[in-house]
Amino acid sequence: MKTNPVKTKLRQGKPTFGTWLSLGNLHATRVLARMGFDWLTLDLEHSAIDWAHAATIFAAVADAGCVPLVRVPEGDHYCIKRVLDAGAWGIVVPMVDTVHEARVAIAAAKYPPQGTRSVGGGMHSLNFAAAAGDYYERANDEILVVLQTESPTGVENAEEIYSLPGCDAIFVGPNDLRFQMRGPDGAMPTPEAHEDMIRRVIAAGKKVGTPTGIHAMTPEEALRRAGQGMQFIAVASDLRMLTESAKQILEAVRPGGGAHDLARY
Repeated sequence: MKTNPVKTKLRQGKPTFGTWLSLGNLHATRVLARMGFDWLTLDLEHSAIDWAHAATIFAAVADAGCVPLVRVPEGDHYCIKRVLDAGAWGIVVPMVDTVHEARVAIAAAKYPPQGTRSVGGGMHSLNFAAAAGDYYERANDEILVVLQTESPTGVENAEEIYSLPGCDAIFVGPNDLRFQMRGPDGAMPTPEAHEDMIRRVIAAGKKVGTPTGIHAMTPEEALRRAGQGMQFIAVASDLRMLTESAKQILEAVRPGGGAHDLARY
């Protein structure tokens, strides 16, 4: 059975770089899976992608030698069971604000006795080039569990959440964190206040020995975050790569034409 190289790198203190799959396009996924990213995360939280298509994406990424991850719509047993049985090598769980929410998500990703994941299916083991029996024995060691910190409440509970057994890494959603920090009048936090909150996440991760990461918009930002000690770093997305390249072309052939920026990630 294949081992998960992303978990290995994280344990060794090395940075890993991946990108977000927002389009769910099989052709684009197959190309990106061969480009050299450590991992690709399919976004089921904010994209209209069904379970069957997600399974195809996971298989394409794994067969290309890359690590297929998925951001689940929410951290419950149902969603996590479905994506892992469909062949994902790990999960990214949004909006984890409390220890209870973290425990539920971690348990759903682990077979007993460590967790509550149900045994069944055969698609999961195909992506690890393993028999189902081997997968059941080793999945708890190979499945990557990444919890997202996206609110001040999550930051306040950081040390207790990050120190839970089975929490492999923490991932900051900078946009959600920024919006969750808005004042009663809707005013956005200052860039300094936002950065201070991110630094608190990094400090908490270092204190308890859990890798942290973030979604970066540019390679320069990604390298800066790696320099701060972050290890699980997403650089843009397939959608952003498409729109940014299209903008550059339009600005070159039609200067001042006002190309539209359609992708936040």
